[in-house]
Amino acid sequence: MFSRISGDVIEVAGDVARIDVGGLVYDVVLPPSVVAKVPSSGATTLEVYAHFALDGNAGRFTFFGFSNAIEREFFEALLSVASIGPKSAARAFSAPMARIARAIDEGDHPFLKTLPGIGQQKARDIVAKLQGKVARFLLIQDAPRRAAADKPPMPEFAGEALAVLLQLAYKRIEAETMIAETLERAPQIADAESLLAEIYRGRNAAGAGA
Repeated sequence: MFSRISGDVIEVAGDVARIDVGGLVYDVVLPPSVVAKVPSSGATTLEVYAHFALDGNAGRFTFFGFSNAIEREFFEALLSVASIGPKSAARAFSAPMARIARAIDEGDHPFLKTLPGIGQQKARDIVAKLQGKVARFLLIQDAPRRAAADKPPMPEFAGEALAVLLQLAYKRIEAETMIAETLERAPQIADAESLLAEIYRGRNAAGAGA
């Protein structure tokens, strides 16, 4: 099965990007927050990280596309909630993904209910399933550029966190600096998920104080 689709964008019609790959045209459903990143027309090269879902009624696959592997992982995390299907999950990403992850992390049911197709019960289901498991998705956003600092060797779990940050398009020197500063501030951290959550909290606190 394909993991990525790369080709020329023929057009974007609603939530569907038509991508020409060597003469084969794929219709790829993009969540609203991903559509905003794609040019509406022209032979612009686009690569999407793909998820394939079988539509039992139509008897065919539907392709869903994302900007990077972490966005796709967040989509697939939503699919782990029993009451959420692929189309519902795609529509729900009408707000920035990091904002949605923050709502899940904080148990913000009122915000989740504002997302298309997410009512009270689904909001509860999402929080019950994913709260405490979304640290890496909180970091789907641009990061301020920081100068390099002298850093001690990273523990193994910090390497896992570094790999996530690199997938999110942070520069290596920036990601290593954030990890080093966070471990210095919170030396009790012992796993990648906790490290990513603390990086997010530190950045969020810094932004609030600016």
